[in-house]
Amino acid sequence: MKYIKFLSFAFFAFILCSCSNPAKESNDLLSRSFLNDSWERFDFVTNDIEIEGETTYDLSMDISFTDAYKYNDFSMVFTVFDAYGNPYRSKTYKFSLKDSSGNWNSECVDNCYTFNLPINNALTLIDPGKYTFQIESRMPITPLEGVRNLKLHNN
Repeated sequence: MKYIKFLSFAFFAFILCSCSNPAKESNDLLSRSFLNDSWERFDFVTNDIEIEGETTYDLSMDISFTDAYKYNDFSMVFTVFDAYGNPYRSKTYKFSLKDSSGNWNSECVDNCYTFNLPINNALTLIDPGKYTFQIESRMPITPLEGVRNLKLHNN
């Protein structure tokens, strides 16, 4: 009987240990869905990333918009803060979302227009510690209506 209990315990322990953790497998570094599809001007989207040693990221961002988004482009600032809270890298981006006639440059799927936008190839973080990745809307209107969600990826 003890042998059967031991085998049962070992089997379940093996199953639990072999189950993967989706968060660890994910290439998502930052993710946010916006309540009522609006984003306030100083509502920074942030996530802390623990770096153990030199690490290189190839970053892109998926961002989805609804028809409530009235602008032809999207402007944002992407900043990485080092382990001491100092800006390590910061860059302003402006992406064209619609053509000159106001038509989306993406297909509508589930009432959203999703774009994959390049952010930074070969971003290298050298010193170990906690880094903060931050995305800030730089659009002049607040709240910014029609933003559904965004995800920052390591490709």
